[in-house]
Amino acid sequence: MLKLFYITNHPEIAKIVQDAGVDRIFVDMEYIGKEERQPGMDTVKNHHTIDDVKALRTVLDKSELLVRINPIHRASEKEIEEVIDAGADVIMLPMWRSLQEVKTFVKLVNKRAKTLLLLETDEAVKCLDEVLQLDGIDEIHIGLNDLHLSQGKRFLFELLVDGTVDALAEKIKTKGIPFGVGGVGSVGDYSPFPAENVIAEHYRLGSSMVILSRSFCDASKITNLYEFESVFSRNLIHNKAYEKIIEKENDVFFQNIHQQNAEIIQKIIESSSAL
Repeated sequence: MLKLFYITNHPEIAKIVQDAGVDRIFVDMEYIGKEERQPGMDTVKNHHTIDDVKALRTVLDKSELLVRINPIHRASEKEIEEVIDAGADVIMLPMWRSLQEVKTFVKLVNKRAKTLLLLETDEAVKCLDEVLQLDGIDEIHIGLNDLHLSQGKRFLFELLVDGTVDALAEKIKTKGIPFGVGGVGSVGDYSPFPAENVIAEHYRLGSSMVILSRSFCDASKITNLYEFESVFSRNLIHNKAYEKIIEKENDVFFQNIHQQNAEIIQKIIESSSAL
């Protein structure tokens, strides 16, 4: 089964999500450069704080606490120390562009937490071979949103069918490093791209991790915690049930889904071009 991440800085929601069976609760402290990269886009731009990390640490006893820090900058050492002191189990480095940035990150963490690289720039793609030679990298997540922007693609899931993610996955698997890809919504939600097809791509690629996207269960649109728990648990049951079904399928099944995805994505790109 895929290891699931859910982004929140609310302790009550974190407890519900943990009890539902999510593997990692994701605190997102990244803010440097995000608005400039995604101006006017309907994307989540969190600005969680070290106090959020501390607050979630007090309620999590089964799920791991994952913290996305800022890209390497002048205050990275202080930021990483604070995150470790606050109890992070996993630290994610976003927007890295060079071997040196990854070296700095690994050195600063110094094996006191798991290291997770968020591969989301074209520069990171180009230096991946060198980065994979380093010791101290525990996991890699391929971020489709910023990577597709970095490469000038029109639709983030285009990277799943144009060979980009396949090439990255093969390199990472060769080194035996667990990896994940992008985010996923809830099974039964077909806008703009079926969650079932996204999950199937994870199994075809050998991915082991995925972020539950905002559309999976948008806490900002649900004010009642009981309603949130009901919606979240229902959607999680449906996604896991679908995984149970497809984990028994063969390569032909996944290649057929991959071909369907290519056709669906091509139509989406053509439709957007016509606007």
